Amino acid sequence: MAISAFRGTRLPLLHPPQLPAVRGVPSGLRKFNYRSKRFTLLAQYSQTQDLFSSRLQNSIENLPKLVEDIVQTSINTGPRGAIRLAQGIQAFVGVGSEWLTDVSKSRSSTSGLPTELQLGLLSPLYLRRLFERMGATYIKLGQFIASSPTLFPPEYVEEFQNCFDRTPAVPFGEIKRTLLEDLGRPIESVYEYVDPTPIASASVAQVHGARLRGSQDDVVIKVLKPGIEDVLVADLNFVYVVARILEFLNPELSRTSMVGIVKDIRESMLEEVDFKKEAANIESFRRYLEAMGLTRQATAPKVYQHCSTRRVLTMERLYGVPLTDLDSISSLVSSPENSLITALNVWFGSLLACETFHADVHAGNLWLLRDGRIGFLDFGIVGRISPKTWAAMDLFLASIATEEYESMASALIEMGATDKDIDAKAFARDLEKIFSSIQELDTELVVATARGTTTNTTAVSANIVVDERQMNALFLDLLRVSESYGLKFPREFALLLKQLLYFDRYTRLLAPNMNMLQDQRISIVSNRRNRYRDSFK
Repeated sequence: MAISAFRGTRLPLLHPPQLPAVRGVPSGLRKFNYRSKRFTLLAQYSQTQDLFSSRLQNSIENLPKLVEDIVQTSINTGPRGAIRLAQGIQAFVGVGSEWLTDVSKSRSSTSGLPTELQLGLLSPLYLRRLFERMGATYIKLGQFIASSPTLFPPEYVEEFQNCFDRTPAVPFGEIKRTLLEDLGRPIESVYEYVDPTPIASASVAQVHGARLRGSQDDVVIKVLKPGIEDVLVADLNFVYVVARILEFLNPELSRTSMVGIVKDIRESMLEEVDFKKEAANIESFRRYLEAMGLTRQATAPKVYQHCSTRRVLTMERLYGVPLTDLDSISSLVSSPENSLITALNVWFGSLLACETFHADVHAGNLWLLRDGRIGFLDFGIVGRISPKTWAAMDLFLASIATEEYESMASALIEMGATDKDIDAKAFARDLEKIFSSIQELDTELVVATARGTTTNTTAVSANIVVDERQMNALFLDLLRVSESYGLKFPREFALLLKQLLYFDRYTRLLAPNMNMLQDQRISIVSNRRNRYRDSFK
């Protein structure tokens, strides 16, 4: 019926209607105007056809490559893909049930469905829950989203800050099996004792305390969870195929470099589960400390190479407290401020001297040790800085210290990729508004910690959660304003800035009267990169 009606209709473009005569206008002119309009419409139609034909031709040319990629990826994934598909359906049904329950509750309200519920499982909240149910790969993907505000929408970045990497521990029997397979000899010949109760358990690995046979050194063993590599490969292959199909169906998405982003995520995740690379990052940092004569001020855990592999990482066990535990820090050192200055100088020095930098200095990875040194832990996430980014970052930090917002704007414009003409003065005024709000943060955190008469780890942790949300809000404000001017920053800038904001929080807790970027005791810019490299020539 619909088709018949359509066929019986005269389309204006191809069958022009009879135009009423207009008084005072010669008929010849009327015909000319009409023919001109008709010619314009036909020309536009022809251009549209050409564009469609061009895209169709490109799609036909790219189809064999797409099919080849899908087939090759499917072969690489193997039967584990079917298993992950079943697990994915189970997770989808579980979160879908939560969404339906929330919808039924909201329907009883007169205010209607919130936007979050209208988006369904694509909303930030339910997508984050789905990622957590899907396990290791998607938790890591969620953390990648949380640390990449230059790539993802702000509402998703904010929500995925809450993507928790806490999963049930694997039975100790399975951990022993991995140790036996990778070490190639009886566990008792390497370790005198291994604590069967894990110190920590995350999506990718879990950590056990142990003691080495012979040297009697206390160590921790980080063990990759069994089967996690298969899960990662299957999941990442699936994400890659989806990205390829989406770019094929909508070539405009290629401008967003979706496949390139997926490849970056894949590379980052696979590096994190290769403990040989983490061991290399640790050793590089330790060499930097030795070359700069900083071993009495800071350390990173020694790696025991004879009992470390790609899936097993045996490290020196460090004893200390996080930089957010003010009471415990005050009992270990007379000046928490000096300890913070040491941490800052060591980290800034590594930024300049090493090819990579520690890109995850949250309180769990930055400790004050019992001997008064600063301990840097967990080198699974590192960043790399290009010369262009560092030059702009140098100017950016200097402008923060001097509160010269026009210089700050110039640095960010230099660092960001854009083809637009930017009003640098207007940008500087917006930056000033953002940075003036920093002074209003963290009052509750400092007061609550400083007035405690006894150590209360739970209370401190609760306050730190609030603090990190404030930090992320500030971080996102800066990126929102920059992007409103057309700027797109490299991910390394986001990693750098996030670490600086972590240190800003520690400064407000341990040295509230100190300006991190103006204090003469803190060396941000120096020639230490050349000095360090020269020492290895």
